[in-house]
Amino acid sequence: MKKRWKKDLKEVICINSYTANKKGVDNTGNLFRKWLEEIGFKTEVYQRELIGDHLHFLSKKSDKREKILLLGHLDTVFPPGTFEGFTEDENWVYGPGVCDMKGGNIVAIEALRTIYKKLGYIEDIDFLLVSDEETGSDDSKQLTKEIAKSYDKCFVFEAAGKDMDVVIGRKGIGTFEITIDGKAAHAGTSYEKGYDANLEAAIKLQKLVSLTDLQKGSTVNVGKIEGGIGANTISPYSKLLLELRYADYSEKKRLINALDEIVKTSFVKGTNARLSGSIQRDVMEPNSSQIKLVKAMEHISGQTLPTEKRGGVSDANIVASCGVVTIDGLGPFGDGDHTPKERALKSSFDERIELMTKVLIYHQRKGRICE
Repeated sequence: MKKRWKKDLKEVICINSYTANKKGVDNTGNLFRKWLEEIGFKTEVYQRELIGDHLHFLSKKSDKREKILLLGHLDTVFPPGTFEGFTEDENWVYGPGVCDMKGGNIVAIEALRTIYKKLGYIEDIDFLLVSDEETGSDDSKQLTKEIAKSYDKCFVFEAAGKDMDVVIGRKGIGTFEITIDGKAAHAGTSYEKGYDANLEAAIKLQKLVSLTDLQKGSTVNVGKIEGGIGANTISPYSKLLLELRYADYSEKKRLINALDEIVKTSFVKGTNARLSGSIQRDVMEPNSSQIKLVKAMEHISGQTLPTEKRGGVSDANIVASCGVVTIDGLGPFGDGDHTPKERALKSSFDERIELMTKVLIYHQRKGRICE
C-alpha cells in the first residue's frame, strides 16, 4: 500500500509554485489548508495581490504548554515549463520542491496527522507557510517576525544534512549597492578635468573583498559592476552590487562598519558615493538553549541528531533573530535543490516523520520539550 506522504507529496509537486506564479502558490497553499483543517486547525490568510497568500494555521490554545511554531514555505524556484512533474525510483523521489521544501512541509503535516490520530487533539502547535522565501522573504519577513514573538520554540522543515543533520546555525546575509558619482570628460583632450567613477569603484572593490575572513566565516562578494559611457570618456558614474555574509554578530558589526567607511571615503578626488540596501536575514547563531533542545529531542526520539552550520539562509534566520529557540533542517534529506536534478531520499521522510511525531507528542503530553 502506498504511503500517504508520497501521495500527498506527488500532488503538491505537480503544481508549479514558482514564487511569481501566484495562482500555483495559492493552489499549493489550498491543499495544505484542506489537510490541516481536516485535523482541527483554523487558518489565518494574509492575502497578497502579486504573490501567493501567506497562511498561518492555528491549533487550539491552552495555558499548560509552551507554544510551538512549525515553519515552511510554499514557493519553489522553477518557472512554469522549466522543471515540472514527479518521478521516483526505488530509493529517491524527484521533482521541484521534493527537498526544498514541499517535502519538508509534508513531513510536518504527516507528523501532525499522526498526533491527531493518536491523541484526538492538537494544542499549542501552529504552522506558518509563507509564499516568498525563495526570493528573500521580502514581503513575509516582517510578518514572520511579528508572529514569532508569540512562540517559545520553532521547528523549520528545510532539508536535512547528508547524515540527517539538523541545522543549528546559518550565516546572516546582506545585499547592498554602492553608487559612485564622478565627472565626465574627454579622455583625449580633457583627461585631467574628469573624476573617474570607474577607478573609484575598482579601488572600493579591492577594499571590500579584503574584508573577507574565511576563518571567521565572513565573505564579501562584489557580484556585479557597471559604469561608464565609452572608451574615450572619463566615467561619470559606476555601481557595485555586493553581498556580505557572516557567522556571528561581532563579524556583522565589523563588516557593516567597514562598509560604511569604504563608502564615505573618496579614493579618487572629486568622486562621491552613496550606499543602499540592507541586511536581508540576520545570523542564526548557535546557543546553549538550542543545544539543550537538540539533546532533549534525541532523548525523546531515541535518534542521534548530528548538527551542522550552513552558509545559506532560510526563514529560520528570521525567527532565531527574534530570540526564539530554533532548529532547522527537519525536512527529508535531499540534494540538487535549485536544479533540475532535485531529489529526496524516501527513507529520510519516514525517519523525520517519526522524529517529529515523537517530539510533538511528548510536547502535547508533558507541556514542554525541555526545561
